[in-house]
Amino acid sequence: MAYDETLAVRIRDLVGPDPELTEKKMFGGLAFLIRGHIAISASGQGGVLVHVDPALRDGLVAATAATVAVMRGREMAGWLRVAAADVAADDALAEWVEIGIGHARSLPPKQPARKPRTGLRA
Repeated sequence: MAYDETLAVRIRDLVGPDPELTEKKMFGGLAFLIRGHIAISASGQGGVLVHVDPALRDGLVAATAATVAVMRGREMAGWLRVAAADVAADDALAEWVEIGIGHARSLPPKQPARKPRTGLRA
């Protein structure tokens, strides 16, 4: 399943113009990154994946309709899945965008991956 392009546009509109924002197609969805960290993603499985502070995960699961994200049978610490129906309203989506963006901004900027050296040294 491809990600919901309308949902991606809604996320983009909520984030607004941000020089630290990049977008990247990942895992069948469209991820929104701040300084190299995924904040939120329009999921290829529908709804959104949100990157949250792992210490807040259980409280958010208890207080909202979010569930812990599972990838390849393993729970992902700091990642929540929110169904499309639970982000259908703009105010609901805005809350999750704010949580994801806030967490991504709290992390130090990611350094670009080093390119492997080629060739032999003399």
